[in-house]
Amino acid sequence: MWMIPGQNQSWVSEFILLGFSSDPTINSILFIVFLLIYLCSVMGNGLIILLICLDTHLHTPMYFFLCVLSLLDMGYVTTTMPQMLVHLLAKSQTISFAGCWMQMYVFGALGITECTFFVVMAYDRYVAICHPLRYTVILKWDLCIWLAAGTWICGFLFSLLHTFFTMSLPYCGPNRVNHYFCEGPSVRSLACMDTHLIEMVDLVLSVFVVVTPISLIVASYVHIAKAILKIKSTQGRCKAFSTCASHLTVVTFFYGPSTYIYMRPNSSYSAERDKQISLFYNAFTALLNPVVYSLRNKDIKRAFLKVVGHGRVD
Repeated sequence: MWMIPGQNQSWVSEFILLGFSSDPTINSILFIVFLLIYLCSVMGNGLIILLICLDTHLHTPMYFFLCVLSLLDMGYVTTTMPQMLVHLLAKSQTISFAGCWMQMYVFGALGITECTFFVVMAYDRYVAICHPLRYTVILKWDLCIWLAAGTWICGFLFSLLHTFFTMSLPYCGPNRVNHYFCEGPSVRSLACMDTHLIEMVDLVLSVFVVVTPISLIVASYVHIAKAILKIKSTQGRCKAFSTCASHLTVVTFFYGPSTYIYMRPNSSYSAERDKQISLFYNAFTALLNPVVYSLRNKDIKRAFLKVVGHGRVD
């Protein structure tokens, strides 16, 4: 805490992240579990990026987008997990006000980017199934790069608004955040003023970054479903559906928890439940994505066998 000159009001200069437990034994167990999750997430996503870069057969828009998704997941989980691992073993669980600001901003930016990027991936599947003969004509490399860059720009701009409104609130104590990282709703609950207006602004932003992308994804898959039903052969329908199954899986696991966290009424706020749900869409989704895409994708498995078996990819 620090005092404003000439006033008797103290302001928060750092926050204490309470994490999951204060029991050293439990924290030691959690450290091992979360360390394994983090390492598997980073290595799994890193392996997908490496395989796509090495195998020229994977230099297509679909795998370019998958490479960007893996990069997002690596950054997303790295924003929170390393600090949480340190806090599980360290006696001090503090984070500076500036550090909290930065963590909230980067986490929000990558999360919003991923939200909007799933729309790009849905569009890729729409073009591939509904317009297969024009796939390479429609999804030129210039367009792919612009679509990817646009989602990153959108994510960092919207996150700046969300973070600015949250961190500009007055925090005069307490400074104990019942979470394992500086997540917006948890930090905002400590503000010493009515946050109703800020919550309404946050809800409007959430509509743009959650509801709008979901609507566009649903619209894409309505057209995809119609196109699949027109395929006469059962084998053809199964093959077309399998190309979308992985994307639908990761979209469901990502949007479900994040929608609950950021669009539920403030009256239903539960710190313990929110920590568990945040852990799911932050850590477990990043772990799930490479598993889903690698196990269901013959091209990824073929590229992996080339690297392991020959040490190079032709």
